[in-house]
Amino acid sequence: MERVLQLFKKRQLADVSIRDRLISTKYFFIGKEADKGFLFRLFLYLILIDTAFIYLKPILYMVITMLKDANNMLDSSVIWVPRSLYTGHLQAAFDMLKFKTAFFYSLTISLSVSILQIISCSIAGYAFARLEFPLKKLLFAALIFTFIMPPQLTILPSILMFKEIGWANTYLPMIVPAIFGHGLKGALFVIIFRQFFSTLPKELEEAARIDGANAFRFFFKVMLPISKSAIIVVFLFSFVWNWNDFYLPSMYMSGSKEVPLSISLAKLAASLSADEAQGGTSIFSEPIKMAASFLIIVPVLIVYGIAQRWFVEGIERTGLVE
Repeated sequence: MERVLQLFKKRQLADVSIRDRLISTKYFFIGKEADKGFLFRLFLYLILIDTAFIYLKPILYMVITMLKDANNMLDSSVIWVPRSLYTGHLQAAFDMLKFKTAFFYSLTISLSVSILQIISCSIAGYAFARLEFPLKKLLFAALIFTFIMPPQLTILPSILMFKEIGWANTYLPMIVPAIFGHGLKGALFVIIFRQFFSTLPKELEEAARIDGANAFRFFFKVMLPISKSAIIVVFLFSFVWNWNDFYLPSMYMSGSKEVPLSISLAKLAASLSADEAQGGTSIFSEPIKMAASFLIIVPVLIVYGIAQRWFVEGIERTGLVE
């Protein structure tokens, strides 16, 4: 009888052990919660890897193509890994872009517009978020309208106006409007600052009023210093969009010899296409274009790499992810 009981207990222990293993295996693959299991994480990483590949493949192709020499370009078996590295295309693109001059103009326009838009748009955003004034809702609706209105509707009157005051073929039409919160995506930056300032506690403003601070002093002494995250977001957006912008420089600086990098890249592509039309297809056209594109995006990647941590934090705090 005792032997039967011992066998029965061993059988129960074995069943419990098997059940525990099945449960632990289930929790490993599925998880106690929907987002904790191995299958969910595997699916998530597959999505992330596929998404990363979609964005990284053009960059990898650009870098590899610009480093191929003539032998690698003519060899159909060389696709991703060239047998030798050649940097001559970078030098050719550097010279054809007139990189030093074009870089100076791109940096001047992008940096100036970014700083001016931070100042003007932050003031406007603070006013819409914390102050009360007549026609506030109507003016904010007009701001939204300027955000959704395409720039092609106002470009012709703008060109005629700037030509009348002698600013044609200069970068002033892109910099001066930023003083007043205009420029590329200026309305969006006002909305970003408004959203950020709306989330701050009103006790700060009440305490400043008790201390005798007016609206301007409160803004510059209190609100602006604590809005670093919003400033980083606006700076990066403004800098990158103005750096990559082709439309406005092509309209305002069409007759200028000294142009930013976006226009220089278009002129380089047109020059290579004209040479191909006259002398036939060249195997060096594509590597030079890739090298020119690489030279243009490197400064933006460096700026983003430096400010990445603050940019992610600013995106969360300004409400752009909601």
